[in-house]
Amino acid sequence: MAIGIALGAVLVAGSACARFDESASSPFTTEPSIGGAAPKKPDESPQQAPPRPTGPCIDPDPMVVGTCLDSAGGLVGTGNGAYVAERRTGRIVEVTAVDESTPQPAPVEIASIPVDAAGDGGLSDIALSPSFAEDGLMYAYVTTPSDNRVVRISKGGTAKPILTGIPKGANGNRGALEWISPTQLMILTGDAGNPSAATDPGSLGGKVLKLENPSSGTNTPTVVASGIGTAGDICRDAKDGMWVTDRTAAEDRIQHLSADGTLSVAWTWPDKPGVGGCAATGDGVGVALSEGKALAALAADPTTFAVTTAPTLMSQDKYGKLLGATPGADGSIWVTTINKTDGAPGEFDDRVVRIPPPGGGGGEGHD
Repeated sequence: MAIGIALGAVLVAGSACARFDESASSPFTTEPSIGGAAPKKPDESPQQAPPRPTGPCIDPDPMVVGTCLDSAGGLVGTGNGAYVAERRTGRIVEVTAVDESTPQPAPVEIASIPVDAAGDGGLSDIALSPSFAEDGLMYAYVTTPSDNRVVRISKGGTAKPILTGIPKGANGNRGALEWISPTQLMILTGDAGNPSAATDPGSLGGKVLKLENPSSGTNTPTVVASGIGTAGDICRDAKDGMWVTDRTAAEDRIQHLSADGTLSVAWTWPDKPGVGGCAATGDGVGVALSEGKALAALAADPTTFAVTTAPTLMSQDKYGKLLGATPGADGSIWVTTINKTDGAPGEFDDRVVRIPPPGGGGGEGHD
């Protein structure tokens, strides 16, 4: 589907093959690559390192970064850790990766936002300010009793509205955030259970929106793309466009939004495995699956971004239902689980888990 507004205007010169790294003073860094270099490993080999200590909320799996969370939505990397959005509680917590011999530190609450978590609402996603190292500001996509909206919050502060009036329904309230440049915030909104809203130019539902220099108060978004169903995620590709995941009544899908404003379907899942978070890489994209209980690794043509081969399923049935996804600094993809609300929770759920790329070790591919 072609749209009249070009995305190219939102790109920053020289930002191709890069992604916002919230932990650094420079706002964009090179993408990791599925099928690229293996993740960094501890200095000690597994034979030399002592086993991870046992105890409540200490998962023996070395790929698990955070445990005993409430069901989580989106997350963003912070170097050796991540900020994680708990959907139902509205908490933003920090988890930190440690070596295999060290007990997992308990998650640390960074901020809390009042939310309406009925249905699939609540705290869906978070994005750190491009100048987070200086201002400590975070943006969040949340559901309130009256609408879905984007808010801004500082550590321990009070949420301030940035964009309000996104339709709310009994379902389809999930949304996602991604910076396309240090001054332009992209927002993925769901159709709130009303497919007609996605094609209604007067509705903010079922759209990809762009905010220029978002600040507290009244912001007027630009509609970049329409026709979104239940929102999954939006993430930068390894070049100058974006990936978008969503769910429709007929299928789940991942679409590519190019710099010239063309939104095209890259892959569909008629069996509807529950597409959620995406994490773009140098040669493709990873998509978290809730019903599929796996991370789908899709290889894409580096020029056209076409996907012509079936995804590889990583860590299938190993961690339960997955939702959030973000690239890790070690080349892995970090995901969140939602077993407490939608699955069969285990002793350490819900969790944040690192899933290495194919061939990186520690993951399991399935045809």
